[in-house]
Order: sequence, then structure tokens, then C-alpha cells
Amino acid sequence: MSDRYPEQDLSTSSSTPYKRRIPWGGISIATALILVSLLLAPTLVAQAIDGKTQNLLSLFQFIYLYVQNNYVDPVDAEKLIDGALKGLFESLEDPHSAYLTEPDMRTLNDTTAGEFGGVGLYINKQVLPEGSKETASFVEVVSPIEGTPAYRMGIQAGDLIVKIDGESTEKLSIDEVVKRLRGQPGTTVTVTIRRGPSLQFDVPLTRAVIQVPTVRYSMIPGGIGYIRIIQFTPYTDDKIQEAIESFQASGYKSLVIDLRMNPGGLLNSVIETADLFFDEGVIVSTRSRIPQENAVYEAKPGSIVPGEIPIAILIDGGSASASEIFAGVMKDRKRATLFGTKTYGKGSVQQVRSLGRTGFRLTTARYYTPSGVTIDKVGVSPDREVKEPALSEKETEVYSKLISSRQIPNFVSRNPNPSEREIQQFVDHLRKENPDLSDRILKRMIRNEINRHLPNPPVYDLEYDLVLQEAVKFLREGAKGR
Repeated sequence: MSDRYPEQDLSTSSSTPYKRRIPWGGISIATALILVSLLLAPTLVAQAIDGKTQNLLSLFQFIYLYVQNNYVDPVDAEKLIDGALKGLFESLEDPHSAYLTEPDMRTLNDTTAGEFGGVGLYINKQVLPEGSKETASFVEVVSPIEGTPAYRMGIQAGDLIVKIDGESTEKLSIDEVVKRLRGQPGTTVTVTIRRGPSLQFDVPLTRAVIQVPTVRYSMIPGGIGYIRIIQFTPYTDDKIQEAIESFQASGYKSLVIDLRMNPGGLLNSVIETADLFFDEGVIVSTRSRIPQENAVYEAKPGSIVPGEIPIAILIDGGSASASEIFAGVMKDRKRATLFGTKTYGKGSVQQVRSLGRTGFRLTTARYYTPSGVTIDKVGVSPDREVKEPALSEKETEVYSKLISSRQIPNFVSRNPNPSEREIQQFVDHLRKENPDLSDRILKRMIRNEINRHLPNPPVYDLEYDLVLQEAVKFLREGAKGR
């Protein structure tokens, strides 16, 4: 699913046991949410209410009736209750919990049914760090989906969507943002992106039917198998097995697993995928104040990747939810070395419950790695931090102007398959106008623009990808220090 929140990528219910294969439609909202009917028996409600709560409910009833009977204009009862329930969930200050109105539930069910029009973004409401001088909370891009309009237009993990068609996202809920981004395929929506402290620009996005890919793989010279897990779906573990069998036929000696910009997926999918690398032991656990939500998921006998095969895993701020579970277990159990930057930090479990035409989404538990560390709001740190050099203030200013001018997209549009000589000539031209940007930055911008428009872009980029370069160097040196 696109244009939705990462918590929907990975959620589970205590009534869903771990199995080797779970039906796709039975456990997801386009990838993951479980819909469960909620029947609130009066006796159960009464058991959960103490005297203080009863007094507060009586106060609410008094205010509700007073407003309904005395407000200057007639007030629809359903509108009042919807507003009150929306406020109840907002008071939790949890972007993953929300009251779902009838239109929200229709949107959710439409997504479960199959394809829809969107721009291809996994998003979440921005969480400001403690002590931050910022006061406005916008919408943060967890990651773009590979091959979608947002991906092709160069939107990146960590970007902030500050406006949609000129409307600020500061006061919009995540569900309201989703509604504005989704729509009929072929229609256009313009998002205003803020990247870093000062870079801001508009990006027009033409909505399309979003289909989420799962795994791509190839061999890197030197006997290194490379697997990019785009998202954890019911087919991910099968694709991983297919990749490993291909690598075995080629005599692979080591493995790179790329989880960057992977927003998550199904819980059972990541468990089954991790199970391919272990014969026993804990993969992940969930903890809640509700006993039924506590669970420990363990590997079963029969790994397909020998223990002597060294593994490097690539992570970044766009690695969220299920991808963090995978990175966490591989790091905790010393099965892989992690390269890149800290992951997103989304490790909570949501349930969606239906209340007739409406419903709600509620966080009920958190995920923990085998060492007992929570992922939620913390993330998984790499063993070896590798990141792109930060742009200087001057470089950021020039970079912003270059993006806004759309010179690079226009060049690629005119030359979809340029030669190295044509690229260098264009870089020389850009350097005359933008002397503060290096050849490497300009060439990578051009390469990325070319790849975004290819039907089958290269699986990896060893020339410009610094994180991959470090991982490959590590593996080629025999994984010294493991």
C-alpha cells in the first residue's frame, strides 16, 4: 500500500498464530492490518470502569447533552460523537492510534481490496525531538516505493511534506494527508518538500496505480550475492530462497542484504524470512500490558544460508517496522554486520477494530529484539556508520536551485540513455553555473534520474553508493573483525 503510515505495514493480533504461510488477504490492509469486529459487552465494560472513570463519563454525558440541546444551531449527534472520539485518540499523542470515521473505513477497505491510485509514499506524522526549537509538526516520508511516481520524482526518506496543493500539513492528521495524496490515477497533486533545515521545493506528482514490489537480487563481482528487500510481503521468503539458490549456483561466498528505504511489511513475512538464516532461537517478541498480546516468535530448524557465509546488512532512516525486526535479530545474534545509519524506530503493534461503519486503530504492544531491546522510537543502530557527506550551507543553496530548475530531469527527458561523454559534457555545463557542486554530486543526481525512469533499473550502484562500497570492501577483506 502507498500513501499510508508505516504502522500499517506490520501489525498482528493475538488471535493470529505464527504459521509458515498466511493468506494474503486475511491479514493485511494492502499488506498488514487485521480487521477484527468489536463487540463491547456491557458486563465487560462495567468491569473495566472504576468510580473516577464513571464520574468522568457522567461529566461527558452532561456536556454532550447540554451542547446538543443548547447550542445556537441544531447539532447532529453523530457529528458530536465522531468529534469526541477523534479527540479521545488524539489525546494519546500516538500517531499510530486513531478513530476511523465511515469514510476512513471505506478507504481502508478499498485498499484491502486491491489496487488504488496514489503517489507511492510511506508516511508518518513528524515527531519532534525533545528540546526541539521547531513547533510545527509536518508529515515525514518514511520511504518512497520503488518505481512509483514519488520515487521517480526523487522524493527521499526523511523528507518533510509541508504542503499539499498549497495547504499546510501542520494541522492535518495522517489520515487526512492520505486522503489528499490518493486519488484517480492520472490526476496530479503537488507536494511541497522540505529537505534538511532550509531546502524547500515543489514536486508535481501524477497519481498511478500502486503495485508494491518485494525483492530484487544480483551478483556483485567477487562472489558476493546482493539482495534488496523492498518490502516484506507473503512472497518475500520465497523470493529470498530463489535468490539464494541462484547465488549457490554461482558459488557465492558472502551476502549483502539491503534494507534501506524498506518501510516494513507483514510480521509473518519477516519471521519466515529471518527463519531462513537460523535453526533455532528467538527472532522477535511482543510485549503488552494485555497478556494475550505477549508473544515470542522463534526460528524453526532448517536454515538455507550456512553460518560461515558472512553477511552485511544495509540500513538507513527509511528502514522501518519489519525491516527493523530483521536487522535487529541479525545484529543481536551476531549473524550480520550492519552498515549505514540508524533505522526509523517504528516498533509498535496496531489493531484495527470495526464498529459497524466506523472503527479505530490502536497501539496494543511493542516489538523487542532477541536481546530485549525495543525498536519503537529508538531504531536499530549500525555496527559501522556510513553516510553521505553532508552538504555545506552554500552547496545546499545551489542544490535547491538546481532541483527547482529541473535541468537534470529535462536533460534525461531529452537523452534517456546518454553516453558517458554526453553526461560529462552536461556536468561541465552545470559546473559553470554551479561551481560549488562537485562532479560526483552532479553525476549521481544524473544517474539517479536516469535509473528512476528505467523499467528495470540496475539492482545496485557500486560506483556512487558509499554504504554499499564499505560493505563490499568489508566482505572482500574476509569480514575481518566479525
